[in-house]
Amino acid sequence: MGIKRALVSVSDKTGIVEFCRELSQLGVEIISTGGTKNLLSKEGVPVIGISDVTGFPEILDGRVKTLHPAVHSGLLAVRDSAEHQAQMKELGLDYIDLVVVNLYPFQETIAKPDVTYEDAIENIDIGGPTMLRSAAKNHAFVSVVVDSADYGTVLEEVRSGGDTTLETRKRLAAKVFRHTSAYDALISDYLSNVTGDPLPERYTVTYEKIQDLRYGENPHQKAAFYRKPLAAADTLTTAEQLHGKELSYNNINDANAALQIVKEFEEPAVVAVKHMNPSGVGVGESIYEAYRKAYDADPVSIFGGIVAANRIIDEATAMLMKEIFLEIILAPGFTAEALELLTKKKNIRLLKLGSLESAGSRNSQLVVTSIEGGMVVQESDVHSLTESDLQVVTDRKPTEAELKQLLFGWKVVKHVKSNAIVLAKDDMTVGVGAGQMNRVGSAKIAIEQAGDKSKGSVLASDAFFPMGDTLEIAAKAGITAVIQPGGSVKDEESIKVANEYGIAMVFTGVRHFKH
Repeated sequence: MGIKRALVSVSDKTGIVEFCRELSQLGVEIISTGGTKNLLSKEGVPVIGISDVTGFPEILDGRVKTLHPAVHSGLLAVRDSAEHQAQMKELGLDYIDLVVVNLYPFQETIAKPDVTYEDAIENIDIGGPTMLRSAAKNHAFVSVVVDSADYGTVLEEVRSGGDTTLETRKRLAAKVFRHTSAYDALISDYLSNVTGDPLPERYTVTYEKIQDLRYGENPHQKAAFYRKPLAAADTLTTAEQLHGKELSYNNINDANAALQIVKEFEEPAVVAVKHMNPSGVGVGESIYEAYRKAYDADPVSIFGGIVAANRIIDEATAMLMKEIFLEIILAPGFTAEALELLTKKKNIRLLKLGSLESAGSRNSQLVVTSIEGGMVVQESDVHSLTESDLQVVTDRKPTEAELKQLLFGWKVVKHVKSNAIVLAKDDMTVGVGAGQMNRVGSAKIAIEQAGDKSKGSVLASDAFFPMGDTLEIAAKAGITAVIQPGGSVKDEESIKVANEYGIAMVFTGVRHFKH
């Protein structure tokens, strides 16, 4: 049958003039609307206005122009149906063989910090998705293009055979429905947030592929990396990779875990992560000091780990970092001297993020976790704690120095896999116990890791102690203060043990399970 008529209406006009010019030279009649028609006419491409096809003017500020039987019958008619052919002939209608449409820039509009609700609504496309869906449904006969990256393929096939292949039309149709569903998902998400209904009866999300990954968690698993539209500048999905080979699936998960922890701190901070748990966290007057502490916290586990910093990496810090093998360094930037040092290491990945200096308090985001047959959705855990939120439950109150370390440990423990215990001292972690089946087991791991550093340290627990045994081993290790949620039916038992050993203990009233 071949492509004889094309309807073209695009917001993003990248490459459209060259594409339509060649279509016209191949004998294709071009129909167009509004700004696209004006551009093609200006550039000397023969074009017919949509009103000449519909016999009806564009009205209501362009809101109604393509929503017409002369358009949609031309798109939806089944070409090998005698009945459809007869109706088209009787009504004097003609077929449309190619649709080239991209949609009003809704995403770009709502990304503007000063966007109004009225502007957002005005940029919801109606006619465009309708034409795309009509053409995509009838892809047995109609070609449909929503992405300028496909112009070349269409032209090549039209040049060689006068039409696209059915295989290409199927692929383009699938792309259209992905595009329109993503477009609708973004609109529904925007309106759900506006109306205060973030967890509606139907939850639809959309993501854009950043890249295919070599494999997933293990080499036999396929994987890809996706970004949520309008992702913030301080997220891993928007990071600029300055050096090193592409990220792996496990790199991405570990890097994201490190980033979430370092965002807890406003002062210079460095986090080292292995298998999504922190091996060391340090804060200091400078990023150099913070890195030294994160390294000293566990100089064994940091090898081959992921490091996140919330300040620019300078030459002195880079000198230390290059001494060991690190998989990834994430930071808001690197000085020229630091880059020169670090890029000499072939296998390290360097990622530049948006500013992290004012992280401290963050807005909650919805977190989606897949399960077999469905998913669960929750708000992210961005709860922050201040000294005034703490309830002292022991005879001895914590000193100011202990309070500082308790709050530091509390920021870290919320990011450790439960059951979680963190020991902190001198603005650094000295022991981390993660993911054990009981809290005593996690405490023993943290204390063993800390060794002599446990003496004079403080302990943070992500959930309450079900009995006093954890306090017993903490006291024997020389731990002087404890922060925990409280709320156990045996809180009094833990309080009694703490009092016996002179340990100061505070309750937060907040739990930080992380599975």
